[in-house]
Amino acid sequence: MSEPTKAVFLSYAREDAEAVRRIADALRAFGVEVWFDQNELRGGDAWDQKIRTQIRTCTLCLPVISASTQARGEGYFRREWKFAVERTYDMAAGVPFLLPIVIDDTPESAATVPDEFMRVQWTRLVHGVPTPQFVEQVKRLLEGKVAPVSDRRMGTAANTDAGQRPALPKRSLPGWTWGALAAVLVAVVAGVMLSRQAPPAPVTASGSEPKPAPAIVAVSTSEPKPTPKFSDKSIAVLPFTNMSEEKDASAFFTDGIHEDILTNLALIRELRVVSRTSVMPYRTTTKPMRQIAQELGVTYILEGSVRRSGNKVRVTGQLIHAATDEHVWASSYDRELIDIFTIQAELSRQIAGALKTALSPEEKIMIARKPTENPAAYDLYLKARDVWNRNSGQYSAVTRRIAYLQSAVELDPTFAQAWGNLAEACAFAAFSSTEGMDDYLARARTAIARAQQLAPDDPETISSVGTFHYYAFRDYDRATEQYEKLARLQPNSPSVFNYLGLIQRRQGRWAESLANFHKATELDPADISYQRNLLGNLQAGRRWDEMLVVQRRIVALLPDSLQEAEQLALISYHTRGSTREGDEFFARLSPAVLNSPEGIHLRRSWAGTKGDYAEACRLDRLQPYFEGYGEPHWRQALAAALNYGAAGDREGAIARLKNYPAELRQDLEKEPNNRVKWAFLGGMELVLGHKEEGLRCAERATAAMPISRDAIEGAIYANYLATCYDLAGDKERALAEYERQINIPSTIDFLNVHVLKRNPSCLRGDPRFEALLNDPKNNAPLF
Repeated sequence: MSEPTKAVFLSYAREDAEAVRRIADALRAFGVEVWFDQNELRGGDAWDQKIRTQIRTCTLCLPVISASTQARGEGYFRREWKFAVERTYDMAAGVPFLLPIVIDDTPESAATVPDEFMRVQWTRLVHGVPTPQFVEQVKRLLEGKVAPVSDRRMGTAANTDAGQRPALPKRSLPGWTWGALAAVLVAVVAGVMLSRQAPPAPVTASGSEPKPAPAIVAVSTSEPKPTPKFSDKSIAVLPFTNMSEEKDASAFFTDGIHEDILTNLALIRELRVVSRTSVMPYRTTTKPMRQIAQELGVTYILEGSVRRSGNKVRVTGQLIHAATDEHVWASSYDRELIDIFTIQAELSRQIAGALKTALSPEEKIMIARKPTENPAAYDLYLKARDVWNRNSGQYSAVTRRIAYLQSAVELDPTFAQAWGNLAEACAFAAFSSTEGMDDYLARARTAIARAQQLAPDDPETISSVGTFHYYAFRDYDRATEQYEKLARLQPNSPSVFNYLGLIQRRQGRWAESLANFHKATELDPADISYQRNLLGNLQAGRRWDEMLVVQRRIVALLPDSLQEAEQLALISYHTRGSTREGDEFFARLSPAVLNSPEGIHLRRSWAGTKGDYAEACRLDRLQPYFEGYGEPHWRQALAAALNYGAAGDREGAIARLKNYPAELRQDLEKEPNNRVKWAFLGGMELVLGHKEEGLRCAERATAAMPISRDAIEGAIYANYLATCYDLAGDKERALAEYERQINIPSTIDFLNVHVLKRNPSCLRGDPRFEALLNDPKNNAPLF
């Protein structure tokens, strides 16, 4: 047998090609060699020999399991699985080789796979979206840095650290503090993530409309959407059909043309154009035009297609009056690839003419602009945007987006839009406390200066400058100045009002921010990110009834989301302190959903919220980590450790932390301004019984981001510090902080009177604290 190569082999059903490509791209972006067949016509002796050789010489085999593999009793992928299993017979017991990946809700118990697949731990990647933890795990396996895998049938998949727990410290927290700390640290994560700009709605691997998960729950969706305000000059541009022969390789290009046409149309002041996020779920819809228009609140719908072949491109489009199904205009364009911007400009002008919209001289100039003369640089620019649209907020997406954009500007140093996007991407990396944040900030400065030098008056540059100042320096005045300039250029653009709302709430201008979020959702009611931003403001203002209405809209827009459905129950808990809705929610779930990875994760969270720590620990032993939301393992480990402590298993709590405290300290030596890691290190120190060090870390996180600098994130860390004072038994400082903060708007729920009533506290029984919790105004609307 040949010596193994440091490569992974991906085996999959052809129906899952798009999801598998995402996995392959993520691994390759981090230097992993990936082998996977991209042809649909397989078979023959020569082909079998090639596949056998690859499976014999790879280091890891990643079989991809899904509803597609379940539905097919026969398929070449099953032969590949057989080859892989045969190789395991020659391997020593426990040597890592098989790493099954599930890309949907296919249960392991019912999966039609070889028995050997059941011996090893499976990984779940929702819609095939790879997480940073998954990539790191693969790299560790390839480098031989992971212990031999366990045989789950022998019952050895549990924590192997038992018997090797660190010695207990002499001092420890009182038993009542554990649950309170668990709640606030979970809230810190949730609040910081909410404070980021909300990502777009998820897009399925095939780009088709999301399919509901099986038997989630019957949810009331009264008032599911705001009433659309129709305009004679409102338009939705449905995702273009990819007519190219190499569909997988050209999908990013088709989506990029679609988005650029959206951007061009949005430059026309008189038009109201629905966002990309809102139209993507209609990629392969069978709904009639009238229904789509009604759901999106538009009068006209534009359909189109793109065919790319070598240096040639063909773009077609047809404009439809949805109420009458009348084809108002149709045209096709056959050009050289370099002329793609001319096609986009002509299409935009003709649509404006069909809608009897007069273009100003400025609008004509903006629509006719050519961002680059280099097709290869344009491809890289579109790939960067595609990565971000599909995986917004994930660490791997951040770094891949930056890499693509950097390559684009190296190919064409005069590509202003790519420079602007690079500045935004690097500034976001710094804003999100990504490792290397100081370097990212320096790169963002250079990039935005170049964009301004090249195209200072381009709307794309104006937007990038605003986003740069927002993410890089929290310079809200400069950011507002740019977006107000955009609002004058694009008065019907929902994204402009959304950005203004994001900026204003960080300044503590909550009422103005709320008005702008309402405006954004009114202009584009189907955009999930706008709805989520509105929801965050309503939570900060304790406007519970309105919050329920908006959450019902989100559930109606994402009927397959278990997490969004659960949020309805949590709102009831924060409104009245009632756990009935949450219990009923989980009682209505089917066994398949309850026992899915996400179901177990949410059940564990709900058990901790209710104070049922024994159940939370049981579920944690069943599933120590959940990969579906991309949350790092060190965050999940701390939340679990706190549940163990609250359940009275202090040794288990300390063991659950493993080496994460030391890892965080190493990280903080390289990135001392990472507030989230300081906060979590503080929590870990409290678990270990180091009260003074825990408070020091908490105070450092709080001092790094005061409320005066950022009304959202500052409030999160202030709430966290108040809890730490409580946990340390410092009654006076804890009470003073609670009294000061209880009526400060916050996008996390810990300083909610019903949460505080349920959580233990050193202030329990103190008349001042009880009066604080029982005063109705402390759960009444704030603005």
